[in-house]
Amino acid sequence: MKSSYSDILERIQAALDEAREVFSRFTPGKVQTEFKAGHDPVTEADRAVDSVMRKNLLREGEGWLSEESADDLSRLGCERVWVVDPLDGTREFVEGLPEFCVSIGFVENGKPVAGGIYNPATKESFLGAADAGMLYNGKPAGCSQKASLNGARVLASRSEVKRGEWRDFASAPFKTEAMGSVAYKLALVAAGLADATFTLTPKNEWDVVAGAALVTSGGGFVSTLEKKDLVANRSNPLLSGLLACGPLMKDELLAAVDPFLRATSLSEK
Repeated sequence: MKSSYSDILERIQAALDEAREVFSRFTPGKVQTEFKAGHDPVTEADRAVDSVMRKNLLREGEGWLSEESADDLSRLGCERVWVVDPLDGTREFVEGLPEFCVSIGFVENGKPVAGGIYNPATKESFLGAADAGMLYNGKPAGCSQKASLNGARVLASRSEVKRGEWRDFASAPFKTEAMGSVAYKLALVAAGLADATFTLTPKNEWDVVAGAALVTSGGGFVSTLEKKDLVANRSNPLLSGLLACGPLMKDELLAAVDPFLRATSLSEK
């Protein structure tokens, strides 16, 4: 993969390889779990992967934003920043569902430009950079070229579906599939294994930056709920939500969620 980010991609691959070794020491569904503030689960695997990622990725002058590290706001003065989630989909990992992953995003001047995601349960790997395209399990891949939502495979958050937040789309022309880990869902869209995904509830940068970098590397479309490009490495890493799809579907996807976006905008005023 020829890229001006070759060194970055090598570091990402090395971190994913070490993370794979860490996960080999755990059995999904049979892991000891603690709970953070807000009742989010955390395991020893989260912390162990965070440690190997920091060792493999971070260099002098680069910033770091991780779900499992204390936020060092010196990152705001860095042009190049790592935005990572050692284990996205911890609930699924704890329950033994094969929908969790290591998520590594690299940001340059606020723009997600490279990413790597690995699902230890399915042994799927996704790696890409903005100037080089993306690889799925080591082979070139890209976003779906489907132009219509009719019959499209759209991935939804399992927790959002359980809470009833997708009822408004029950009669939509696309096929909804509930799944854990927003990073994994974005990676599947990036590789053309799903046509679109979106979340209309807030997500942190570490949840989506790697996946967003992969989708754009795969030629796809990514937008915030404000219909703007994703800007990362902000002082507050919480985003309103995110949409992602292949390049030919963006107008239909935006139209499908537009009533909800207007309602959200009005409710925030």
